[in-house]
Amino acid sequence: MHSKSIKAILQELKTSEKGLTSKEADKRIEVYGKNEIVEKKKDSKFKIFLRQFKSFIIYILIAAVIISIIVPFFEKSLSEMNITDFIDAIVIFIILILNSFLGFIQEYNAERAIEALKKLASLKAKVFRDGKLKQIDASELVPGDIIHFEVGDKIPADARLFEISNLETQEAILTGESMPVKKELNILPEKTILAERINMVFSGTAVTHGRAKAIVVKTAMETEIGRIATMIQEQDEPPTPLQIELQKLGKTLGFITIIICIAVVLGGFLRGGSIIAWLLTGVSLAVAAIPEGLPAVVTISLALGVKRMAKKNALIRKLPSVETLGSVTVICTDKTGTLTKNEMTVTKIYANKKIIDVTGVGYEAKGEFYFNKKRVDPEEFEMILKIGALCNNSSIDGKTIIGDPTEACLIVAASKAGISRIDEEKIYKRVNELDFTSERKRMSILTKYDDNKHFVFSKGAPDILIKFCRRILINGKIRRITAADVKDILEKTNSFAKQGLRVLGFAYKESKKLEENDLIFTGLQAMMDPIREEVKDAIEKCKHAGIRVVIVTGDHEVTAKAIAAQLNIKGKVMTGKELEEIEDLDEIVNDIGVFARVNPEHKMKIIKALKANKHIVAMTGDGVNDAPALKFADIGIAVGSGTDIAKEASNMILTDDNFASIVNAIEEGRGIYDNIRKFVTYLLSCNIAEVLIIFIAMLIAFKFDGLIALPLAVIQILWINLVTDGLPAIAIGVDPPAKNIMNRKPRKFGERILCKHSATIISVMGVIITALVLGFFYLNISKGLVHAQTLAFTLMVVLELVMVVIIRYQYDSKAFSNKFIWLAMISSFALQLLVLYSPLDKYFGTTVDTYGWFWIGLLSLFLLLAGLLVTKMTRKLKDDVCE
Repeated sequence: MHSKSIKAILQELKTSEKGLTSKEADKRIEVYGKNEIVEKKKDSKFKIFLRQFKSFIIYILIAAVIISIIVPFFEKSLSEMNITDFIDAIVIFIILILNSFLGFIQEYNAERAIEALKKLASLKAKVFRDGKLKQIDASELVPGDIIHFEVGDKIPADARLFEISNLETQEAILTGESMPVKKELNILPEKTILAERINMVFSGTAVTHGRAKAIVVKTAMETEIGRIATMIQEQDEPPTPLQIELQKLGKTLGFITIIICIAVVLGGFLRGGSIIAWLLTGVSLAVAAIPEGLPAVVTISLALGVKRMAKKNALIRKLPSVETLGSVTVICTDKTGTLTKNEMTVTKIYANKKIIDVTGVGYEAKGEFYFNKKRVDPEEFEMILKIGALCNNSSIDGKTIIGDPTEACLIVAASKAGISRIDEEKIYKRVNELDFTSERKRMSILTKYDDNKHFVFSKGAPDILIKFCRRILINGKIRRITAADVKDILEKTNSFAKQGLRVLGFAYKESKKLEENDLIFTGLQAMMDPIREEVKDAIEKCKHAGIRVVIVTGDHEVTAKAIAAQLNIKGKVMTGKELEEIEDLDEIVNDIGVFARVNPEHKMKIIKALKANKHIVAMTGDGVNDAPALKFADIGIAVGSGTDIAKEASNMILTDDNFASIVNAIEEGRGIYDNIRKFVTYLLSCNIAEVLIIFIAMLIAFKFDGLIALPLAVIQILWINLVTDGLPAIAIGVDPPAKNIMNRKPRKFGERILCKHSATIISVMGVIITALVLGFFYLNISKGLVHAQTLAFTLMVVLELVMVVIIRYQYDSKAFSNKFIWLAMISSFALQLLVLYSPLDKYFGTTVDTYGWFWIGLLSLFLLLAGLLVTKMTRKLKDDVCE
């Protein structure tokens, strides 16, 4: 609609400048629907719960539950059965429900972005109906309505302007541009990008200056905000690297388990054994092979990481995102409010042929003036500050500005010199004014100083304002302006602009008439949205960690380029227009450091190109326009002062708006991934040993009273996997990160969770544990099956606790750096003693003697020495363990 004439739009929408009738509006509501964000139908709670059972490991455990329930019916009559016959099935079933419940809670709470959009759209609108101006719910607006709005109003729909009075709107939530947009009525080219459609207003944006009438052209899901809502809803959230790795691991374990179980059951049946007995053996193998506690341990470890990160101002919304942070290779960051403070500040003044540096940031009136690093008295350039404060239509209430941020920062600059706008307006009373327009590019006011004196104060674009100046003020003296003066002023203006500064010129004269001629030029004020103090160090840390930082902003190319230069962000600059025309972005995206004047669709294209280059992408943002990209990125990071929509679409929220908090979060994420690797190595080394123990015992066919005897019962394996393994695994999850963790490069795309060193430890130590347990069981079986199983069961528990020490040694974890490790190991051992020496022994079928404890201690010491030796040998192959 921005490329059509008002007449054409009115004809197309069958309306007039007087608006619609109520009857016609009701008809259009039926055609177009209400002006509301339409939410895609969500899955039911039950469906979400059932989805948690879609896992290869879960399928195997379900089969184990069914077999464990059925088997007792073939061995006993119904009257002979009791709860102990079904204890295996009950325990496995509880594990299934617990894991599924945890997954359900996470998924159910994940999606609220569309609700935030609905909140944004719940506005009131002033509309012409039946020839009269009425206030209605914005949801009742239809295309063809004529709406009216003024300062402080939010725009209720996308609309084409046809009558304006000094209209400016704040569109940062859509375009990312921090400055208000001055609106015009000109017809624009069809391919004009969103940020430059100055004859349009958009739903959800705010009016900062002036008033206007406009024709509603788009409502509901057809608006720019609606299109963003559609993008959010259509975007499937990609799985994190950890989720992918755990899925692969689950499938691998599942296939191995099935093959072994089938081989055991068929082999036993062919040897003439009872099919029921062999089915139970198959269940034992399935339970032994699958680390039932792994999902719960991963969830708990990530949750503990979330708690630690919250203390560092990083609020994690989705648990797997903790790990994803550790593998990030590129951060796509918005400029406004993320790298910068989103508070315009005068940083330089050019007066008396001197460039004055102004300290202080934001809207606090704290700061000083320096020339060549020496403090100067602002009385030397008092007039330029007075003009900035008086020729001004904005105001400041605390840190809240009313009006244009550019004008507000001029008031602050004057305040730093002790010049109060309120006090000055009592002396210089405004009589008349000429507004700033895009055509004039200047503003002037006429003030009454006393009964006899009047002054004209002007500000505007330096190249325009200088044309109306005949004199210049230098060091308190007025003289004629020369060509050399003009050249110098324009050179300084261009120099400031190249630094990303917005520049205004200031002039005045004594006159009783509001005439913009024969003015006295006083100088320049240059302002910018300042960079946050901590951002430079944070970006340097990212570079050391092998992470690229790319600026993706809706702001102007010159401004974005200047910010990148200040932050030492390397790479070429590409605009939104160039981005639309390019087809091979994948091939050049690694060379781009700044993307400027971009739309929401552009951000998606950028992230897709980075992902095509195997990058793990983080996207920071704060506006509505960032929401789709935040959701599509591997990890979306919203700043705490951002919109609700951005927060709900993100994985992480920076509660202090501090870019440095991202670096802290990445460090925590890397440490957590190391810990996940540790306990995956720990659990698998133990589970492989359990599988080998059962499988080899079946092949050897240990006999007791004529029946095949296994070293471990199903209930004993479950106890080991869940309790005595679980506590140390959780404690490993809170190991502190390695000191050099932020000097490593990010993990490679698709890198497996099990590195060569871990695989070596798992296989070698699994074989050693198997040999020790089987040998110990064989030597004691003559004393009775219960006695031999108890010793094998207890030895297995103790050996797995020894494995904790070995694996932490592999990662150079200091012995006493984590007190929870020792607490967990003591607790696990205490729980084992409870099984051995309490009434629980009848459920676990256990008994033990002092003689057995001696051998358990000796064999554990042997495993410790062997494990430390194996770790040292693997280190010789490569210095960096599991890099």
